[in-house]
Amino acid sequence: MSRFKRLHVLNTFVETGIVPLYYNSDAEIVKKVVKACYDGGARVFEFTNRGDFAHEVFAEVNKWCAKECPEMIMGTGSVCDPATAALYIQLGSNFIVSPSLNPDMAKVCNRRKVAWIPGCGTLSEINLAEELGCEIVKIFPGAEVGGPSFVKAVKGPCPWTELMPSGGVTPERESLEAWFKAGVACVGLGSKLTPKDVIAKGDFGFIEQKVRESLAIVKELKK
Repeated sequence: MSRFKRLHVLNTFVETGIVPLYYNSDAEIVKKVVKACYDGGARVFEFTNRGDFAHEVFAEVNKWCAKECPEMIMGTGSVCDPATAALYIQLGSNFIVSPSLNPDMAKVCNRRKVAWIPGCGTLSEINLAEELGCEIVKIFPGAEVGGPSFVKAVKGPCPWTELMPSGGVTPERESLEAWFKAGVACVGLGSKLTPKDVIAKGDFGFIEQKVRESLAIVKELKK
């Protein structure tokens, strides 16, 4: 069962503005990345469902997180079907993110009042996701579907739509400024926030600092 109510989860997405996302088969490394993000000020974290036994890694990290990073809202990304969504919800995932729009997942997540954020690449898909109950819709892959200009175009006829691009977003000011000025609610930050060489060196202070800097930029842009 999720530790955080859906409304709190969604509000935290919008309030903080950034969602770090990461996967590693080593639970201890994931814990260090989560802790670095937490110490940097992040309060939402998307564990990416990749690799064999990924759910076992998530289960261990989520239990640890409840004690060591109690305010961190842990969720799961790259979930493509209802069965996998149900599995992660049972393991305590507080939100489910998909790379695509699978309407069958809506019932599973809505029944347990767990936020579901599907990936969409057209306005028709976005509208359907909202009809299915989505408050925040993922734009994926963010850069390839049109970047900030796509978001701006969507917000014109649908100003009520809340969008979260993932893919093509970096923690640098120029990137964040382009997306937030276009009207996004929040952004997903992946490999540019957790570079492989940084992880290999164990330089988790780099991640903490990048998160802190990104949050400061977003706070400034949201004023």
